[in-house]
Parts: sequence; C-alpha cells; structure tokens
Amino acid sequence: MHGTTPTAVITGASSGIGAATARGLAAAGYRVVLTARRKDRIDALAAELTGAGHQAVAYELDVTDRAAVDVFALFLDDLGPVEVLVNNAGGALGTDPVATADPADWRAMYEVNVLGALHVTQALLPLWKTSPGTVVIVSSTAGLATYEGGGGYVAAKHGAHVMAETLRLELNGLPVRVIEIAPGMVRTDEFALNRFRGDEDRAAAVYAGVAEPLTAEDVAETITWAVTRPPHVNVDLLVLRPRAQASNYKVHRETSGD
Repeated sequence: MHGTTPTAVITGASSGIGAATARGLAAAGYRVVLTARRKDRIDALAAELTGAGHQAVAYELDVTDRAAVDVFALFLDDLGPVEVLVNNAGGALGTDPVATADPADWRAMYEVNVLGALHVTQALLPLWKTSPGTVVIVSSTAGLATYEGGGGYVAAKHGAHVMAETLRLELNGLPVRVIEIAPGMVRTDEFALNRFRGDEDRAAAVYAGVAEPLTAEDVAETITWAVTRPPHVNVDLLVLRPRAQASNYKVHRETSGD
C-alpha cells in the first residue's frame, strides 16, 4: 500500500457479501467506495463505517448502465488513486430448466454478472497502467460446474470465471492482480429470496438441514485476506464452501435423527 489511504471500490455493496466486504476492507485500512442501485442502503452503510472511524463514500450506480459507469470513473479520477476493485454485483433469477427458461432472465443475469463486471473493470483499468491495482471477481462454484435448473446462472458465472482467467493472461506484465473468489452455498438475506422472486418457503428450502452454510462475513474475510496479500502474491482462484457441501449437488442435510 502507498503512504496515503488506499481506496477500494465495491460493487453491489448494499447487502450481503458486498456490504460485508466493505466492512472488512474498511477495517483493513481502505477508504471504501460503496456502489449499488439502492442509495438508501449504501448511504446507511457509509454512515455506519464513518461513524466507526473509517473512510467511506456512497455512490449510486447501476453497473449494467455503461454511460453511468463512465461517469463514475470520472468521479473516481477526482477522488484519488484507486487500488482495488471488487466486482461483487450479481445474482440469480429462477431455477427453470433450459427447455422452459425465460430468455429475459438469462439476459438479466448475464448483464449484471458478466457485463456489469466488464463495464466497471474496463472503466478502471486505465488507472493501473503504471501503478499497482487489484481486480477481484466474485464468481461462484456455479462458474466451475453445472447443475439442473441452474442453466442461466451457471452460464453467467462461467462467463465471469472465464473473464477473470482471460484478464489475468492479458494483463500479464502489468502491476495488476486478478483474483477470483468462488463461493459455494452462502446464506444471505437476499440471494435465494431474489432467485425465487420473494417466495420465502422456497428460499428457506435451499438451506434446509444445512447446519452451517457460509455467511457473507466468511466470504468477505476471504476477499479481504486475498486482497491484503503482498503485491507479488496473486490468489488466482479460491473456492470456498461450507463443510456440508462437497459439490454443487452433494450437500449433507441433517435430520432429526442425525
């Protein structure tokens, strides 16, 4: 890190992994720039962090809007050097099979999980031509293996995974790290609920019997650890799952007899 306070940009910082990562990086000494569509959420988080003595800035942003992302990049130019970008904005919609899935859902997932990360990464890369930078892509174990009913989300997360791999190759020789964090089953307030369009029973069933799914804080601690390694250390791909999850489709679920 430089002598001045380093800055980290976190997309999708209004809840879940994004908000937890903002707290983790702020505690690690970063000035955090919180971006999300829900301004009230990131304003509240920025107030929480500044109240705790950290440096935080909230910026309302839809990462799928390229023009808005370009304006955001100009804002960052005025803010000062940015050292870290955490591409966390994403999400899943539905569990329909390929045969009956709504193409609009696939498009929406691709736009936020892949193109959103592309927009922000492209906008910030010029900052790191001569100074060190770190790009984090929060993908998923869905980006490494498929499962029934996950086609659209799996395709999007495979896209995010491949983008990280390709970017690392293309930036080789520049002072930029590309880190991919691929979580498995993470229980957050909104991920499954959004996937099932507000159906609380279906969302709860995802985690039924799983004693300890990962938490947003578990993933945030991992991201913070990877980012704060010495500049020459690149964590190419880190997969983390709860102990109960051996793969995307093998999960130990406890019953009353266990």
